[in-house]
Amino acid sequence: MRYFIELSYNGKNYHGWQIQPDAISVQEKLNFAVSTILQQKIEVVGAGRTDTGVHASQMFAHFDIDEKLEGDVPHKLNSILPNDIVVNDVFLVDAEKHARFSAESRSYEYRIWSGRNPFLLDYSWQIHSQKLDIAKMNEAAKLLLEYENFQTFSKVKTEVYTFNCNVTEAYWKQTDDLLTFYISANRFLRNMVRAIVGTLVDVGLHKVSVEDFRQIIESKNRSNAGLSVPAKGLFLTNIKY
Repeated sequence: MRYFIELSYNGKNYHGWQIQPDAISVQEKLNFAVSTILQQKIEVVGAGRTDTGVHASQMFAHFDIDEKLEGDVPHKLNSILPNDIVVNDVFLVDAEKHARFSAESRSYEYRIWSGRNPFLLDYSWQIHSQKLDIAKMNEAAKLLLEYENFQTFSKVKTEVYTFNCNVTEAYWKQTDDLLTFYISANRFLRNMVRAIVGTLVDVGLHKVSVEDFRQIIESKNRSNAGLSVPAKGLFLTNIKY
């Protein structure tokens, strides 16, 4: 039997989702909790990877077990997990449904706070004195929907079978002092969203024009793109199956 886990986590204390030999990861903590309540070794499979410090308001993982689960499984898992990882649901799915490969789209948000707010230090990138041209940033963001190859925004040392992604939405929205970038695609490359945001901020600062942004995409060269913005402002918010 295959079960899906829906969870949320604050990524501040973790070196990303994926298990690493010398660092604490979300996957490691979830493996331990599931293995403990089921009294057997379980390795969960995640819907994707989030980098060190990145948060997730919605993440999915799956695991297989022979017998049907009984009782309040989310409650049992949450009693073992640290407070910054919360299981929201555990449910039975078809055996062929895969947390990663069955996902049709993923959505991220990147949050920028205009000013200083001590309560949002861990959940946004705070820009204190620079005014951003949001209209230009949105004009440039629309260009992302015209392209498939996003090698420009990928980490250089990464092994992937393709740099192609189908971006279905990309836009900025201002709500008072909070500026949020919304982006959805069928898949994302390592560091892709943070590099896109860094480059769009350069557009907003008039360091890069909208046409320059197009040329940066077409160059397929990471050195032409902007900085990789801090991980703490990035949230995985939705996965659709």
